[in-house]
Amino acid sequence: MTDKIKNLCLRTATGIAFVAVLVGGILWSNVTFTLLFAVITGLSVWEFCQVVNRRADVQTNAVICTVAGVYLFLAVSGFCSNLTPSGVFIPYLLSVVYLLVSELYLKSEHALNNWTYTMMSQMYVALPFASLNVLAYQPEASYSIGVAYTGMLPLSVFVFLWASDSGAYCFGSLFGRHKLFPRISPNKSWEGSVGGGLVAVAASQIFACFEPSLDRWEWLGLALTVVIFGTWGDLVESLLKRQLQIKDSGNILPGHGGMLDRFDSSLLAIPASVIYLYTLTLL
Repeated sequence: MTDKIKNLCLRTATGIAFVAVLVGGILWSNVTFTLLFAVITGLSVWEFCQVVNRRADVQTNAVICTVAGVYLFLAVSGFCSNLTPSGVFIPYLLSVVYLLVSELYLKSEHALNNWTYTMMSQMYVALPFASLNVLAYQPEASYSIGVAYTGMLPLSVFVFLWASDSGAYCFGSLFGRHKLFPRISPNKSWEGSVGGGLVAVAASQIFACFEPSLDRWEWLGLALTVVIFGTWGDLVESLLKRQLQIKDSGNILPGHGGMLDRFDSSLLAIPASVIYLYTLTLL
């Protein structure tokens, strides 16, 4: 068996396991959803800090950043599920203050860089994962706590991203001629992006058949939102890796790289989905 085939088998096995764990964790219960994404948040923030700390002019506190990121996810989970009051965010705010003030005493020559990447670990990585809770807990008057857990909305974001990626690869390989963003990602094409969007839209209509919380047009709008912002999320991660001069953000997922390599698109798609669904409530 050649190395190429071995790598393909490894990549396929990892991909199947990754999807199975993600789908199972989301659909099984709110407990498995919370535990799964608390771990994913922690691993992703830690990975981000380790990557940026490779630079000689950056030194983030990876431990505090990771703990703060996980706490933010759990705090938003508790707040969205009506289990905790708004005061649950105070420890998180104190951790942010600590991360800022601590630079006064570390006497680093690159305090601005440290502050920037520290805040980026929270805003760019931790906050999007925490926002999944806004999708997962929806108002439900019949429940004693006033909200109900539903895994379909968080799951749909990832399904649309997977559908878009698969469609983009197929359409791009067959018809790709015009580069989408050659300066940052030379392999992406407009034809692939449009094809990926069409596949995601088709997936949204399948969701519309089984999940009545949104109508067909609202599901279509959510799919397009995920595709557009997911593409930007992918490009942002590509730009970050180019700036840091790395190929992969890590190696925790054999054949796929790191956590950020797998969740790059979702880091913009999740907040955009929250904003889209909130906008629907205003109409």
